[in-house]
Amino acid sequence: MPNLLGETSGLMAFVRTVEAGSFSAAARDLNTTPSAVSKSVARLEKKIGTRLFFRTTRALTLTQDGQLFFKRVAPLLRELDSSDDAIRSQAAPSGRLRISMPGELAPLLLPGLFERFATAYPDLHLDIGLTDRFVDLIREDYDVVLRVGDPTQGDLIVRHLADLPMVVVAGLLGSAEALTGVPFARFMSGGMVSPLRLADGRTFIPSGRVDCDSGRALIYAARSGLGAAYLLRCLVARELNEGVLLDLVPELALPKLPFNALHAFGRTVPLRVKLFCDFMAGEAKVLAAI
Repeated sequence: MPNLLGETSGLMAFVRTVEAGSFSAAARDLNTTPSAVSKSVARLEKKIGTRLFFRTTRALTLTQDGQLFFKRVAPLLRELDSSDDAIRSQAAPSGRLRISMPGELAPLLLPGLFERFATAYPDLHLDIGLTDRFVDLIREDYDVVLRVGDPTQGDLIVRHLADLPMVVVAGLLGSAEALTGVPFARFMSGGMVSPLRLADGRTFIPSGRVDCDSGRALIYAARSGLGAAYLLRCLVARELNEGVLLDLVPELALPKLPFNALHAFGRTVPLRVKLFCDFMAGEAKVLAAI
């Protein structure tokens, strides 16, 4: 691999093109022209001796080499871009903070984020995406993502915030074994039904005729009598307190799910990201105690 220390402009053009989806969009971000971006990427391709994009009149697609190169280079440029935060660590955070969090947790997390965090740091511009899917943090240009469950995204930095209790809700059951015969409203992601896990390591795929891709939908299905639901306890705390839903097996030990913040900044974490993660760690402890 040739020395790329002098190819900063080409590297930036390449990464922004991938993130923005086109030379034109990257040019707007970099305050230049599409032609200049295209030429910078072409020079970079010549330098490293491989094609990074398949170019057609209608589409711009990464080659296999381009995908590998992007995964390696993008985190390095992010870290370089944020390195001045180490010098300005005593200054108030500013700029854009782009966040992704599960939509089902938004009603529990957004009030504190808006009422306390946003008020404490008025120079921050918050850009918040709500989705239960695992976003591509680098390609979709997020600073930090909040996710429940074991992280699966490569070499991202993972900050563990809390472990969140689970619960099985609907009508009354007498034992753990009885769960295998109960119809469930099931959580499905990527075409796969998520298993129900017990603290002793046993797992099983619940049966049922309702499959959903969000916790909120599972709650409505359980409330409508369409099946039991395996959920984060914090999502149904109000329904449990009001007796709308019942904890089917209160004596059954269920494993907790990790709640994490993930980012790609390596060891040089921007101040805005560090402060956000610190704040969310406090909010996560509240969720874990519900």
